[in-house]
Amino acid sequence: MKTTLLFPLLLLAIMLALPVAVRAEQQPEMIVEKMAIKLTRGVTNTFTSIAEIPKQSILTVRDMGTPGYVIGPLKGIGMTLYRGFIGMTEAIFFLVPQPGYYDPMIEPTYVWQGWEPKRDTAPVLQEEVK
Repeated sequence: MKTTLLFPLLLLAIMLALPVAVRAEQQPEMIVEKMAIKLTRGVTNTFTSIAEIPKQSILTVRDMGTPGYVIGPLKGIGMTLYRGFIGMTEAIFFLVPQPGYYDPMIEPTYVWQGWEPKRDTAPVLQEEVK
């Protein structure tokens, strides 16, 4: 009876310990590199966050038309504050492997990314296809 219970418990212990053992084998150079990338990303986002004002203005006018001239700068100011805050947070806490494993806290990662137009998700009518 004891041996039938021992095998599943041993298997469970191995399964629970395996991810910890794999994570512990990472090279220190890789960890330091990820920390450096997080620090660089944070400093970059802090200093380039002001570029969100023209970016959001352009994108909002492109997507919304005339109302974008009012909404775009307001979105830009909000995104400037948000990207600056996230940048400072990443720069200050670059030693902490959160979120994920030194993953970016904001998407797109940098202000110069994310200029693609939004995809049209409206359903295609059969009449339009012909």
